[in-house]
Amino acid sequence: MSKRDSKKITIKDVAREAGVSISTVSNALNDVNVLHPDTKERVLEVARRLNYTPNLNGRNLKAQATGVLGLFLGAIRGPYYGELSDSIYRACVEGGYELEIFLSSDPSHIVANILGHRVDGAIILNSAIGPRQEEILKNQGIPTVYIDRVLIGEKSSSVVFDSRNGGEQAAKFLLELGHKKFIYIEGEHDNYDSNERREGFFEVLKRAGITVEKDYILEGRFEREASYKSVTDFLDSGKELPDAIFAANDLSAIGALEALRDGGIKVPEQVSVMGCDDIETTRLVSPSVTTIRTFFEKQGIIAVEQLIRMIGGEEGKCLTLNGRIIPRDSTTAKDSL
Repeated sequence: MSKRDSKKITIKDVAREAGVSISTVSNALNDVNVLHPDTKERVLEVARRLNYTPNLNGRNLKAQATGVLGLFLGAIRGPYYGELSDSIYRACVEGGYELEIFLSSDPSHIVANILGHRVDGAIILNSAIGPRQEEILKNQGIPTVYIDRVLIGEKSSSVVFDSRNGGEQAAKFLLELGHKKFIYIEGEHDNYDSNERREGFFEVLKRAGITVEKDYILEGRFEREASYKSVTDFLDSGKELPDAIFAANDLSAIGALEALRDGGIKVPEQVSVMGCDDIETTRLVSPSVTTIRTFFEKQGIIAVEQLIRMIGGEEGKCLTLNGRIIPRDSTTAKDSL
């Protein structure tokens, strides 16, 4: 008996022998009409030759395979969502799947679409999905990848940014430039990345003996306009200017930069401004915005790859992406002026 015969043949063995992806094997076995007939026949022949027996776990879902993955969003405003969705779509095509995007803030509607087998698996970036919905999807064995929280199970994975580390990096960077008084512009209050960035940023400042006063924590909601209004209102209050502003995302940073400019405040001569994500606009505005590149296109690709693996029988896991600082013209050392 060969080494291969001595252990249970898995879908990965079939994929390797046939020279295709796990998702292609899954599509062939479940008669999903997305494959070239020759490819399908080659996969089925390899499966027969290896005496492959499919894992019956989640068999009911596989029996109704659609060849479609679902992306469940709670918002689409701003460039982040567009670029993320595009990277997810391209990864779906590469993996032999179609992509359907669902935009909803109704958790029951979202769950109904997933449980109704409209999709083979779900990618979720939606704060409307809470613990109750998470438990339903988990109990039903629905392959699900979360990109806005950490949740791991047999059919649950997470692909998240290490946003706490991002906040820590931002604080260390601005402290090294000699800044000591800060404004922090918050993102959405129920958002994982926003909360983690804030915690990381404030923790490093705390270790440095610096406290951000309540009046210096401004509302941004990840929006250019909201940030612009918050900073404008701050300037109108006559409070002492900060040395630097760190915003929870780039749109908020750009809104802050524009508010400072319109208020007659020079950036970075009087106030340094820093954002997070590295959207294209950060390179186009003047001054260009210092930011943290979070590689959200990569997040989308990895989310699809992990979802396809779970559909193919693998267990869920958590994958974390680290960002890196991209220094630009909106920040400078306090002593250099």
